[in-house]
Amino acid sequence: MKVKDFMCGDVYCVKPETNLTEVAKIMEKNHIGCVPVCDNSNYLVGLITDRDIILRGVACGKNTNTTPASEIMTCNICTCNQNDDIQNVEKKMAENQVRRIPVVDNNKVIGILTLGDLARYNEEIGEENFCETVENICNCNGQTKNNY
Repeated sequence: MKVKDFMCGDVYCVKPETNLTEVAKIMEKNHIGCVPVCDNSNYLVGLITDRDIILRGVACGKNTNTTPASEIMTCNICTCNQNDDIQNVEKKMAENQVRRIPVVDNNKVIGILTLGDLARYNEEIGEENFCETVENICNCNGQTKNNY
């Protein structure tokens, strides 16, 4: 099975200069936890999560109305292609401990694959595979943690 069978193709992107307040509003309005950051040519340059906004923005005393996404985004992004095998991408997500992976075509964002997407198709990919992927991403070695 391919990534295109599981990914969400309706992705909201922001520009590097978009301030954190606007990024958070996009996340809230669309019920999403991350947003790819793309340049004027729609090339992926970073990824910003709700956690980034809290830990790298708010907790560091940054003004969310003036701080641009580029200041706190993650730059070295693990990506995949829509035609990649889903099991290979699951392994990639586990190895890199990422819960979301942008799907790109020539470095332009065309979708995103999340743990939620994998969970919805749990029966198709096999529950054991999915559980192993989550365990590896969380690096909990089969133990539960109290992370809220």
